Amino acid sequence: MKAIIYTKYGSPNELTSTEVEKPQPKDHEVLINVHAASINSWDWDLLRGTPFLVRIGGVLKPKYTILGADIAGRVEAVGKEVKQFVPGDEVFGDISGCSWGGFAEYVCASEMSLSLKPASISFEDAAAIPQAAVLALQGLRCKGLISKGNKVLINGAGGGVGTFAVQLAKLFGAEVTVVDSVTKLSKLQALGADHVMDYTKDDFTRSGKKKV
Repeated sequence: MKAIIYTKYGSPNELTSTEVEKPQPKDHEVLINVHAASINSWDWDLLRGTPFLVRIGGVLKPKYTILGADIAGRVEAVGKEVKQFVPGDEVFGDISGCSWGGFAEYVCASEMSLSLKPASISFEDAAAIPQAAVLALQGLRCKGLISKGNKVLINGAGGGVGTFAVQLAKLFGAEVTVVDSVTKLSKLQALGADHVMDYTKDDFTRSGKKKV
């Protein structure tokens, strides 16, 4: 199968398209034909090997030679202990806990790292969800303890996590104020933001609103 690999830390110039052996699923794994994968800051950190903490398990050279954590695709085969999926299922998920490997035609991952992809969204949209959306949900629900009627301020709302946070906060019934550059404010209003602040003109730390 084709895969994008790297064998030493550095710039994107270290990435190479090559043929590698197609993986085989273990007992609790599924083999996924990857239809889409998104690029996250974690991929960038692992490629460069910075901060140094990301080199755990691979101080001098990468532990995992194929990047890619957020993926979406179709199950091609399942291990003998897999209970949740069958061949043909469309799935998506964050496979950073399963040795990465999403930048390839096929990847194996634990069934516990995957969810069924809703039929209403594309593989490309599904692949953009796992890391950013979960971080937004953790910030709002687990750390912020959000509830209906809360007033929430999201700083840097135009990024990956922020755009999900705006939509999730509105689903929770919150009144949402966002802070970002003026070029992103109309998009954030379209996503549901009630109030917008241009960070070059307004200092949210003086607004009296809580930062999430």
